[in-house]
Amino acid sequence: MKPAGVYKKGELSFDDILTNLKENPDFKAVGAIGAFIGVVRGRSLEGHDVTKLEIEAYEEKADTALSTICTELKRKKGIADVRIYHNLGEFAPGDDLIYVVVAGGHRNEVFGALREAVERYKHEAPIFKKEHLINRETGKHVTRWVEENSLK
Repeated sequence: MKPAGVYKKGELSFDDILTNLKENPDFKAVGAIGAFIGVVRGRSLEGHDVTKLEIEAYEEKADTALSTICTELKRKKGIADVRIYHNLGEFAPGDDLIYVVVAGGHRNEVFGALREAVERYKHEAPIFKKEHLINRETGKHVTRWVEENSLK
């Protein structure tokens, strides 16, 4: 399993990631694992019901960006491993979209690196989201591309 990248929905699980992480020879120094699992919201920020989300990526560049983030964060003091995996395809509300996992010597080191990994992938990886929703005022089906920068 590569340490980061995009995968089609269903190709890997959180359990697969943890098992692979623990096989890292540097795992002996690990005292904490922190994880972020991003899931599909059932309601948009404006209060519309989300029916599904489509995720696409410029796969080669997304793999490179995610790998770069992991490599750079592993250089931080106390960090043994960083993994970022983003799923691609169609997703229903509640489905897992992304797994970010950081392993390190102590929780404070892990928490900081985990937060940085999450913030960076949102801005550095060419991953695109198309939201399908029901407009709460009109009841009509609406499809729109979502920009990460607009979600702050």
